[in-house]
Amino acid sequence: MSASPSGPGTSRTRSWWGWGYADAHPDDAACVALGALLPGTLARPLPVPRVADLSVGRPGVTPPTALAHLVTSDPDVRAAHAMGRAYRDIVRALRGRPGRIPDLVARPTHDREVADLLDWAGGRGVAVIPFGGGSSVVGGVEYRGDTHRAVLSLDLTSMDRVLEVDTVSRSARIQSGALGPVLEAQLRPHGLTLRHFPQSFEFSTLGGWLATRAGGHYATGRTHIDDFVQSLSVVTPAGTSTSWRLPASGAGPSPDRLFLGSEGALGIITEAWMRLQERPRHRASASVAFADFQQALEAVRAIAQSDLSPANCRLLDPGEALLSGASHDGSAVLVLGFESAASPVDGRLASAVDLALAHGGHGGSRGRGGRGGHDGTPAADGDAPADTAVSAWRSAFLRMPYLRDGLARMGAVVETFETAATWDRVPALIDAVRTEVGSAATKATGHPATVNCRLTHVYPDGVAPYFTVAVAGRPGDEVRIWDDIKAAASEVLHRYRATITHHHAVGRDHRPGYDLQRPAPFALALRAAKDALDPHRILNPGVLID
Repeated sequence: MSASPSGPGTSRTRSWWGWGYADAHPDDAACVALGALLPGTLARPLPVPRVADLSVGRPGVTPPTALAHLVTSDPDVRAAHAMGRAYRDIVRALRGRPGRIPDLVARPTHDREVADLLDWAGGRGVAVIPFGGGSSVVGGVEYRGDTHRAVLSLDLTSMDRVLEVDTVSRSARIQSGALGPVLEAQLRPHGLTLRHFPQSFEFSTLGGWLATRAGGHYATGRTHIDDFVQSLSVVTPAGTSTSWRLPASGAGPSPDRLFLGSEGALGIITEAWMRLQERPRHRASASVAFADFQQALEAVRAIAQSDLSPANCRLLDPGEALLSGASHDGSAVLVLGFESAASPVDGRLASAVDLALAHGGHGGSRGRGGRGGHDGTPAADGDAPADTAVSAWRSAFLRMPYLRDGLARMGAVVETFETAATWDRVPALIDAVRTEVGSAATKATGHPATVNCRLTHVYPDGVAPYFTVAVAGRPGDEVRIWDDIKAAASEVLHRYRATITHHHAVGRDHRPGYDLQRPAPFALALRAAKDALDPHRILNPGVLID
């Protein structure tokens, strides 16, 4: 059984339990082929779970008549809102244990309805879990615990309009429930784009990006959603906060910064004025291979510390390059892409390739990007079909979450996590993750583990490595194994003073690492803000702060 947790914007059916669209998941034969890549996986895949097989109880609360038209207790809809899309969530659904299923799902259409729902929930002790596209991979959209009498999933995807476009200031006022494709489709007639394309672009919303401080696809420059915010409107139980629309301000701490990354714990982001850009017209891309991963790291640092600002600067280690089809000879591969709305980018690409070659790279295969196929997918970096490695990587990038779900059906444990650290610590950090997290995965399962790494975002002072761990699990014990791997990874990150997350948010899964990372006085201030804005403690309990 499938259901769409975010109806507007697509006629295809979303999977209630797995990533993305139900019709894009690997079939049983493809799952078996995937399982053959990891020794020790199941002989046949676990069946696709059905909502009909779950124990979906009666709602523990009834909404008032004035709000009843906004709320549903349909079992399919409730199950689709029970969790995000982390591996931990996928395997729980496969095992028929998705966790606490919300009692009700509400879909407000404007700010007043959001405020009314919060007023009702506060008075009845109902937990409110904000929900956009449901793509959280850190336990950010589920309820854990038993301190509230009922759980309301607040789905904002009916608030999905671009309300105003200011072409003079190149900005737009956008409702927070707009999914990526819905948002971009409304900007396209104006020749403008938000230019924020996370891997979850099709299945995540503007509000979700803001609430989690999401990182986009682009490797340098403005890539975090923070960089695009002019002002926010946030509905809290204590009232509505609307900041002034300004290009910049030095007037004290920014009110927007309180809510960016707040993960729905302090209020519900309902609208935002966002800075826009012209749609790119010039694109070019290249790939460079490296026999030595350390030399590849030095090449990336040189490019990051230049003023070239590539849109894409992804370094794939040999395992990642092999998995994506970008390389088959044990080489690491650097994928470069440039784009511009104003002028050709071939010269900047050539300079970046020269830097890579000067640091031990070879090949330098190049492609030219024209209009490309970009309507809001990670192809925006200008990857050209002529470059086989770049095309292979892009295809694998878009398919990877579906393949992960296929491996989960074969009993594999697949964990992905990302971080960021300064350049001086990165080589030792990557080595420690490969060694220690790989050993922890093998110890937990008795099977050999694969640990791959790619660099997703690069800065002059540091870089964001993204790791993938894959190992055959033990039937029925996958969640505990995943927890062990997550704990081992978090310990290594903390020891190297690398952030617990660069762009996937804190949620509930990263809380232990976040509690160690944040300064104690800041935690005190955050608790005070929670007390002031959410006195009944109903907003997304368990994320960021208790």
